[in-house]
Amino acid sequence: MHENLLLIFTRNPELGKVKTRLAKTVGNETALSIYTFLLHKTKDIAAKVTSDKAIYYSVRIRENDLWDPAIFQKNLQIGSDLGSRMLHAFKNGFTAGYKKVLIIGSDLYDLTPEIIEKAFSELADNDLVVGPAEDGGYYLLGMKSLHPKIFKNKDWGTATVREKTLEDLKDKKVLLLQELNDVDIFEDIEHHPAFQHFLK
Repeated sequence: MHENLLLIFTRNPELGKVKTRLAKTVGNETALSIYTFLLHKTKDIAAKVTSDKAIYYSVRIRENDLWDPAIFQKNLQIGSDLGSRMLHAFKNGFTAGYKKVLIIGSDLYDLTPEIIEKAFSELADNDLVVGPAEDGGYYLLGMKSLHPKIFKNKDWGTATVREKTLEDLKDKKVLLLQELNDVDIFEDIEHHPAFQHFLK
């Protein structure tokens, strides 16, 4: 067992259930294609990171999908909102004996293995590491002990999440990584070269 654990939160790729805000502009079929494309990208990024890895599915655990069980521990997200689901996953990681636990989502084209490795190494000198997303949330969160407070009393999916999270951590040593853009709405991909073939 490695002492670092990377958690990856995904939604089961089902028509009409993923990237619903994006689908309002591009339609459900294209939104699903884009999400599947992002899942493959996330898998490729994660596979290059030197840590243990756990995938957390939104609805049901799938066998024989793109997540190879020899590389990715397979789990189900448990909880009534995103905060409680993340808290549960972090708790699992620390209970299993990991020293540093880090979470990412699966809708970031611009994330790299180097950014994730940097986040793990920065935890040597910081209590937490946060990857700020352009929409006011975060694309990455890492810690070396559990901080349950940050998973409570947030309006998940809104622009206040990161600000409120950092308020909860004002007495902790927090490192902010570079800002990245996750893919939620049409404007996030409109001019991005990687997505042009979906928009033709």
